[in-house]
Amino acid sequence: MKQRRPINLNLFTIHFPLPAIVSILHRISGVILFLLIPFILWGLDLSLASQQDFDSVHQFFLQPLTKILIWCILAAFIYHFVAGIRHLFMDMGVGENLKSGRMGAVFVLLISIILIILAGVWLW
Repeated sequence: MKQRRPINLNLFTIHFPLPAIVSILHRISGVILFLLIPFILWGLDLSLASQQDFDSVHQFFLQPLTKILIWCILAAFIYHFVAGIRHLFMDMGVGENLKSGRMGAVFVLLISIILIILAGVWLW
């Protein structure tokens, strides 16, 4: 007996709960950071090679477009760090029920936004 169940292939019509969105963003920020590791290490290696290379890297980092890129990297790191702390608390049994899970997700978003704004202010 075959049952014809409705299939929803439009992902934009699915409404995820806030803890799910926070978890998905945590994974996305982790992938972004993982993919940026070679470029960050390359810049560190170049800046440590000689005084001239350090000066050229320093001048590169003073450009506005580069500052925006660095701010985006810092934003991914800050969000991943704050959401990772939430996951560590959840591993210890704190914030596993529905109400505290939602509160933890809101807390992660608020703290991350505040820290990302402060990082932008500090960068400029």
